[in-house]
Amino acid sequence: MVRCGCALMRKYGNFIDNLRIFAKGGSGGMGYPRLGGEGGRGGDVWVVAHKNMTLKQLKNKYPQKRFVAGGGANSRVSALKGSKGKDYEIPVPVGISVTDENGNIIGELNKEEDRILVAKGGLGGKLHTNFLPLKGQRRIIHLDLKVIADVGLVGFPNAGKSSLLSRVSHATPEIADYAFTTLKPELGKIMYNDFKQISVADLPGLIEGAHMNKGMGHKFLKHLERTRQLLFVVDISGFQLSSVTPYRTAFETIILLTKELELYKEELQTKPALLAVNKMDLPGAQVKFDKLMKQLQSPEDFLHLFDKNMVPEKAVEFQHIVPISAVTGEGIEELKSCVRKSLDQQDDKDKDAHHRKQLLSLRVSSAAS
Repeated sequence: MVRCGCALMRKYGNFIDNLRIFAKGGSGGMGYPRLGGEGGRGGDVWVVAHKNMTLKQLKNKYPQKRFVAGGGANSRVSALKGSKGKDYEIPVPVGISVTDENGNIIGELNKEEDRILVAKGGLGGKLHTNFLPLKGQRRIIHLDLKVIADVGLVGFPNAGKSSLLSRVSHATPEIADYAFTTLKPELGKIMYNDFKQISVADLPGLIEGAHMNKGMGHKFLKHLERTRQLLFVVDISGFQLSSVTPYRTAFETIILLTKELELYKEELQTKPALLAVNKMDLPGAQVKFDKLMKQLQSPEDFLHLFDKNMVPEKAVEFQHIVPISAVTGEGIEELKSCVRKSLDQQDDKDKDAHHRKQLLSLRVSSAAS
């Protein structure tokens, strides 16, 4: 197994993950009736993905959140065909989903330089408009960021995700004994001695019913869609959100987390997953861990203890299960090694799949010719 060596975290801090903005295409230019001249078309408004951009930077730079393209030039004697108005490009981060005011998806920006037209410019004045220009399209759009990271941390509040992050990465996220410490996602990178980098998204804690948008609900779950792998973090002692909610054992916690992911979007269950069992420094933790391993090896023997609506259709198969203590550091090096090994294996599978696809494409081309 590859050992990680020292790793440190570049902490990018809390960030804005959605923004509502106004976009307006430029108005067309006036036509020239006497000479049949056509006015220039208004400029368009585009949303363009930039690698080092954030929604927070966009909001700070353009606090009014209004983006208007240039108007088309009027037709005149020296230039009967008016020139097109200047386009406006709104810089946004990679990983943005663009929707209209009704929630309809306009498009997604998944890589640098991807672009989406969000507001068309108006036509210039011409014969069929009586040489009168048309106004540009006006639109309110929503920019929704889904985190793109190698690993997404999954766990109920107070499972120790922030403590774990500080251990594996030298970051200093807010850590406390109350449940919701992480209120917004935080992004960072674990950097290895051989310059390998693994990005980690520390996300707000789930609660039961998140798929129904309870608590942080969809705000949390949407970010998991764009992580390559999931790292479940559970407290070996179990979890209880408050005195009026039921206590859940570590095994029950895993089953409930799995169910929440399934109810939100079944595709999340196809992602490779690892399990970190935290707080192994507590008294009696080893006995509880041995019991948990027995339950995870034969989950079907214990699922009859759950309400039917709590049982997922498919249990998560963890590639690695690592007992850790974020407080003492127990198991942290092994966990980092497992995370890297799992991602390396996924890279190899992705490469093989790509090569097979290329080979099939070549065969189809050869057969066609």
